[in-house]
Amino acid sequence: MLRIKICGITNREDAFAAITCGADALGFVFYAKSPRSVTPETARSIISSLPPLVTTVGVFVDEDMETLENIISYAGLDIVQLHGVESPEYVNLSRKTIKAIRVKDLADLEILNQYKSAAAFLLDTYSPESIGGTGHVFNWEIAVEAKKLGRIILAGGLNPDNIEEAVKLVQPYAIDVASGVEGDIKGKKDHNKLRLFIERARKASLKYYL
Repeated sequence: MLRIKICGITNREDAFAAITCGADALGFVFYAKSPRSVTPETARSIISSLPPLVTTVGVFVDEDMETLENIISYAGLDIVQLHGVESPEYVNLSRKTIKAIRVKDLADLEILNQYKSAAAFLLDTYSPESIGGTGHVFNWEIAVEAKKLGRIILAGGLNPDNIEEAVKLVQPYAIDVASGVEGDIKGKKDHNKLRLFIERARKASLKYYL
């Protein structure tokens, strides 16, 4: 079955809305330049209130390894997602690791072969201005090719209007959304968009997955 991750969680209300709607995982961004960033204290407070069987993911960008490990332990994170230019050796952390790749064209997939220890690869849209959360899609045919190299988490510009087509074409291991389920304020989820996104993703997975 398709896994659904709601990223950029900044408050308890959005976390519980995502879980109620059927999200499998919640993402917490520990990158100060992101409008969706949270402190370890905020993440710990939200995570400690969650019910069991909800996966928590910490998103980091070129963070010092000792600092990263301290945040993992303090906040209670299950999985690490690396969005920077971390070395392949960096992937060998105390938690399972997702390596994010910013995609422009098919040649960008070559780097996936260097990260053999990654549990999955998250494909996001390349932007010179932003590490992630651009709200723009990339060529999903590239994601189809990437499935030959490992588990693929599809991200980049997904929203309630295009998620069914994305799932139909790519049939990824998981999907990841942040800006596509927000309103006018970055970091604050629109609960109606959240519900529609998850409902349509689940419906598409039941229809198109073998």
